[in-house]
Amino acid sequence: MKVTRTGLVLRPNAARVLFRPFRPGGNQRSLRIIARVLALSPQETADDLARVEAEFGSRHQRLRDYFLQRFAAIRPFLPSDQPLAEERRLLLGAYFTHEYSLEAAALFNPSIVPHPDQTGMAEGTIRFVLSLRATGEGHISSITFRTGTVDEEGTIRVDEPSRFVTAPEHVLNASYEKKLFLKKLQELGNPATSDDLARTLLAVLPEDFTLAQLKEQIVLADLSLLDPRVVRMLNLAEANYEVVYGADQPLTERVIFPVAPNESNGIEDARFVRFVGDDGSASYVATYTAYDGRVAVPQLLETDDFRRFRISTLNGPEVQNKGMALFPRKIGGRYAMLSRQDGENLYLMYSDDLHFWYTKTLLLKPAYPWEFLQIGNCGSPIETGAGWLVISHGVGAMRKYSLGAFLLDRDDPSRVLARLSEPLLSPDESEREGYVPNVVYSCGAMLHARRVIVPYAMSDSATSFATVPLEELLAAMRPVEG
Repeated sequence: MKVTRTGLVLRPNAARVLFRPFRPGGNQRSLRIIARVLALSPQETADDLARVEAEFGSRHQRLRDYFLQRFAAIRPFLPSDQPLAEERRLLLGAYFTHEYSLEAAALFNPSIVPHPDQTGMAEGTIRFVLSLRATGEGHISSITFRTGTVDEEGTIRVDEPSRFVTAPEHVLNASYEKKLFLKKLQELGNPATSDDLARTLLAVLPEDFTLAQLKEQIVLADLSLLDPRVVRMLNLAEANYEVVYGADQPLTERVIFPVAPNESNGIEDARFVRFVGDDGSASYVATYTAYDGRVAVPQLLETDDFRRFRISTLNGPEVQNKGMALFPRKIGGRYAMLSRQDGENLYLMYSDDLHFWYTKTLLLKPAYPWEFLQIGNCGSPIETGAGWLVISHGVGAMRKYSLGAFLLDRDDPSRVLARLSEPLLSPDESEREGYVPNVVYSCGAMLHARRVIVPYAMSDSATSFATVPLEELLAAMRPVEG
């Protein structure tokens, strides 16, 4: 089996910066900052704003718009409602804004899917979307994107990314389906009183309601926002949201940065898959890990065009741990998912509802020394004529991560047909040094022209690509008896 490392490496670029809210510690400090800016003369205000724009204007798009957003956020702290000149509003916004270098620490754990737009592609060449985990200050992770092409010879080209990085607009008042919301609330394990309260509050709302409508009902019911039952409801609502980018923003300029409380410390390891529905329509679905600094939980991300994204919670007793990967179509009329609830073995799950997972069956255990510590998937299964090909990872002595592969029956994925007894890819001398040494890892591969295209992370620092002929990979597998 010939595995070809392409030598193409994507490294983090610290110059790709995002503007983010700066929140000084405590309201009193904010008041003092505002007072100092308000004390400036009109000329001093204009001069200071000019200095800020000269230094930062070329590093961002729509910087003035963001300054005005930040001014709107701190406006309640102003001593009066007297209108302010635009220059002073912009300058106040600038003092409550800072830059965040989203790739400063690492650019890793990639997944790859066909691009929704294949316009202009030569025969035998496909355009792809590559998702990457970008990690910056405070070890906060977000999702960023690259685009590129791969031809029938397996030559991979990655487009130069935009110099700019822009966060999406958070869709205000995205709608929630009442029945689904109540079901998810029940799955959180809340006491009966919480469910009763939710039913009472939601009873007067339409079947599809908004966050603003929910908050209005909470106020009308004279409930405290600190009431644990209210907190649970609002946290659930805020964890299910939508974001949208401008049509003029290139895909490589888009970044999905943590928004909800349950992902405040990072959006990790998105596993994208092109999912084909019962009607033949295609969408893109990713599982990812939301981390709040204490608890890591799987979540779901859906998009049709990589411009508008729907983020939602996954629920059910088997929604645990990291590394869930959705099959690219239903099997036997049900959704299918790979998982690893115990942190060691691989499991298979089925569900009638994409958002709820109740049962699992053991699929695969570690069998070879290079995977004795644990095994896991490296993205969604790939459908081939021989079966479902799963790129996997195994962890061996000295916590060394290697890539592997196994094959599942197309009609009954609970049947493991074959698996590699030796790694598909292990870190070489040029790949083993990094933030987490001795690791190669992937969140999703793609089949093109009978080649498996495997983007992979090198020691949690940077990203590269490898290719392997499908037939050679299958031939190298050892049949699994029983």
